Formats: sequence, C-alpha cells, structure tokens
Amino acid sequence: MANRKEPAGSTRGTTTPLNTLVHPPSLVTLAADAIRKKILSGEYAPGDRLLEERLTEELAISRPPLREALRNLENEGLIVTRPRRGAFVATLTDKDVYEILTLRSVLERMAFELGIPVRDQALLEPARAALLNMEQAARATDRGALVQAGYAFHYALVGIADHDRLNSTYASVQQQLLLCMARNLIARETYFEDLEAHVARHRYLLELVASGDREAALQELAVHGERSFENVQPKEAETG
Repeated sequence: MANRKEPAGSTRGTTTPLNTLVHPPSLVTLAADAIRKKILSGEYAPGDRLLEERLTEELAISRPPLREALRNLENEGLIVTRPRRGAFVATLTDKDVYEILTLRSVLERMAFELGIPVRDQALLEPARAALLNMEQAARATDRGALVQAGYAFHYALVGIADHDRLNSTYASVQQQLLLCMARNLIARETYFEDLEAHVARHRYLLELVASGDREAALQELAVHGERSFENVQPKEAETG
C-alpha cells in the first residue's frame, strides 16, 4: 500500500520539545501577583494585616499555595511576618524613605549624565515599552500595574548608561522603590494629578532623554518627583 501523504502543515508523528511548552502560571504565582497588585495599588495599606481566611476566599485558593505566595512576598520585602500574629504589609520609616529616594535620585542622575545623548537608540526601547504599559494601566485604572510599569520605566532609563553595576545597584532596591512609588502615586492622584497626567509626565521625560538634551532632561528629572508623598503636609491633605 502506498504511503499516504500528510497534508501540508500536519504535525502528525512529531513531538513538541519539552523546553518549548508554555506552562500556565501556578496558583502560587497567581496569588502572589494578585496580592502584590493590591499592595501597590494601596488597597492593602502599609501595616495592614493579611488575614489568611479572607485571602483564601478572595483568591479562591487553599491555604498551602497562599502561604507559599506570602513567603515569596516576604522574600521580596513587600510583607513581614510576625510570630503568632501573621502577615502584614511592610511599612517604611521616614529614614527608609529618605535613604531610598536619595539613592534613587543619585542613581538616576548618574545614568542621565553618562547616557545622554543616547548612543544606541535600541537602549530606549525598554522605556518605550514600559511607557505603553503605563498608558494601558492608566486607561484601565489598574494602579498596581501602573506602579510596576512605572518602576520598569525608570529602570529602563537607568539602562541608557549601559552600566551593569549601576543597573544592579538600582535593581537591588526594587521592592523598596515599588513601595515608595505606590505611596507616591496615591498622594499625587489625591492632591496633584490624575493617572493620565501621571503618565504624561513620564512621556515628557522620555522625550527629553530621546532628544539628547542632557541639561533639559536633568532639570526635568530634578522636579519629576517633587510632589511626592513625603512632601504632602497635613494642611495640604486637609484642603484636598
């Protein structure tokens, strides 16, 4: 009997290499992502207790994967676990905030001084991609995703210096920066700007970086976070 010819594009008789299979995220990953977004959006505030019973109901998962997700978030520095009391959203002291924001300022300024004008336009692509994600998150009013995309944007701008040690130093305080950025977004949205304006401010900074005007970009960077949560005074909060 003649061999039957398989239709063009047929995959019969072939196997997919194991290393090319796409696996769906685990329950642990999904739970950690959901809790992380709630923390960064401000739905879970600093110091809030994360009750396992409530979380299992909200996330529709059992306690074992939830507890592993909480351990992962503790390793990231987003939550803390206290003996016999449970898990709490991490808080930052005034000294923490001062150290994180001054370090961030120095590192980003160094990146601009070394990286502008940008020698290779491909170095700007990660920042452009992050900005698109910020725009999508703002339109969806997904504040947790907006904070994460905002960090990715700033990390990408640090990358224009093409300086590995600078990149790694910035990345080493990622989770602490995320907590600061989350609090900053809440304060700015409450008192100064809506989410679209928040994104527009980042778009303008990227335009200045891409233009090659180092001094203009540095000047904008200097005022980029001047209305941060650390500068919101009680009187401003009362007047709205």
